[in-house]
Amino acid sequence: MAEQPVQTDILISGGGVAGLTAAAAFGAAGFTTICVDPTPPVTAEDEAGADMRTTAFLHPSRGVLEASGLWQRLAPYAAPLQIMRIIDAGGAKSEARLTRDFNAADISDEPFGWNLQNWLLRREMVARLAELPLVDFRPGVATTGLMTRDAGAEVTLSDGTRVHARLVVAADGRNSFIREAAGISVKTTRYGQKALAFAVTHPLPHNNVSTEIHRSGGPFTLVPLPDRDGKHSSAIVWMERGAEAERLAALPVAEFEAAMNERSTGVLGPLTLVTPRSVWPMMTQIAERFTAQRVALIAEAAHVIPPIGAQGLNMSLADLTCLLRLCDKDPAHIGEPAMLAAYNRRRWPEVKAREIGIDMLNRASMVGLRPLRDLRAAALGTLYSLAPVRKTLMKAGLGVR
Repeated sequence: MAEQPVQTDILISGGGVAGLTAAAAFGAAGFTTICVDPTPPVTAEDEAGADMRTTAFLHPSRGVLEASGLWQRLAPYAAPLQIMRIIDAGGAKSEARLTRDFNAADISDEPFGWNLQNWLLRREMVARLAELPLVDFRPGVATTGLMTRDAGAEVTLSDGTRVHARLVVAADGRNSFIREAAGISVKTTRYGQKALAFAVTHPLPHNNVSTEIHRSGGPFTLVPLPDRDGKHSSAIVWMERGAEAERLAALPVAEFEAAMNERSTGVLGPLTLVTPRSVWPMMTQIAERFTAQRVALIAEAAHVIPPIGAQGLNMSLADLTCLLRLCDKDPAHIGEPAMLAAYNRRRWPEVKAREIGIDMLNRASMVGLRPLRDLRAAALGTLYSLAPVRKTLMKAGLGVR
C-alpha cells in the first residue's frame, strides 16, 4: 500500500535567502511549512560555493523580518545605509565629475536600509528555522513532481516523499522547476553583462554611505559592511560586459586591485581585496503571471533584475509580505483562486513597472560613448536639483507609496 502524503499548509520550493525568509515568516505566522532545496546552504565565508554577494534590506522589508523573528538575529551584523551616493565618472579620465547624495534623513528618521552578507544571512536563517516548531527544513532535497487540483497540490520530492500542500510557493530561482511544471512562461532580456561580487577593506571610513559609480559597462557599487579585523570594509558589485568581467575575475590579485582602484575613483582610498571573486550573469526576467492553480511565484522564480538600487531581494520580500498578508487575512482559504488572483493583481503590475525602470537605469549606466555619458550626467544633475523630485525618487526606490 502506497504511503500517505505528508500534509502541510505551505510547501516552499527553494532554500535561498528568499525561500528561507518565507519559511521563517510562514512558520512564525502559524502555518505548517516544509521548505526544500537540492543544495544545502553554505553558511561560512571560507567554504566552497559561499555566496559572496551582499543584500541591502531596505526599510519596508524590515517588517517581515521582524515578524518572522529574523531581524533580532541579523541586526548585530548589519551595516546601516544612511546615504545613497551616485557618482558620474564618465569624463575622459576615471574620476568623479559629478557627485549627488540622497540622504535618508530627508524622508525618514531611519536609514534607507541595512546591508548584510549573503552567506551570513543563510547561517542565521537556518538557525532561526531550527527554532520554529511548524517549519520542517529539508536541505539536499529537490522538488521533482507537481500535480495540482482544486483541493490542493501534490508535490513529489527527490527522496520519494509525497507532500500534499494547500499552497506551493516557488522560491526556486530564475530556472524555477515549479514555474515550469505549472506551465508559466517567462520573458527574458540578456544584457551581455556580468557582475563581479567581492569584499574589500579600505583606509577611509564609509560613514554608512553606499556609493554607485557610473562610467561605462555598468555601475561599480560600494556598499557598507561592518569593520573586518579592525579595518573599514565594503562589499562591491562591479558590473561589466561579460568578456571584460571574466577577464577581471581571472586577473592575479595585484593586477585586479590596480584595475579596481582605478575604477573606484579612489573614494575610500586604496582598496584591498579580502574575499574570493564571484561572477553572476545579468538579465531581467519576468514571469507572464505570478500564479497558477495552488501555486504562487516569489523572488527570482517570478522576476530577475540587475543589482541596481538594491531592488532585487526587496521586491522578493514585498512578494512575501503581500502573500503572507493574504494568507493571514483568510487562513481557511489559502491557495484558493480568489486569494491567488489578488496576489497576482497586487504584485505583477508593481514588479513590471520596477523592471522597466531598472532596465532603463542599467542601459544608461552601460553607455560607452562620451556624448551619451555627458547626457547621463546632465540628467542626473537636473533630477537631483529638484527637491520634490529627489524625495519622490527616494520614496519610489524604497517602495513607499
